[in-house]
Amino acid sequence: MKVRVVVMPKQSVLDPQGVAVRNALKDLGLQTVESVRVGKVLELEFTTVPDELRLDEICRDLLSNPVIEDYAILTR
Repeated sequence: MKVRVVVMPKQSVLDPQGVAVRNALKDLGLQTVESVRVGKVLELEFTTVPDELRLDEICRDLLSNPVIEDYAILTR
């Protein structure tokens, strides 16, 4: 079973990497791009279905920084 964890900066947190990407896109002619947020995607593969509560705990404590990031767990 594959699980994807998407980690993104919280909306209230400045994302300088996203600002840099947005500016580069505008420089390349994509003038209508309004904002960009840059995060990360982690793909985890399990031999059995993982315990949801344990996976949530690991995402919160290890894979993300809960002070400045939000995460979502997506199953396939």
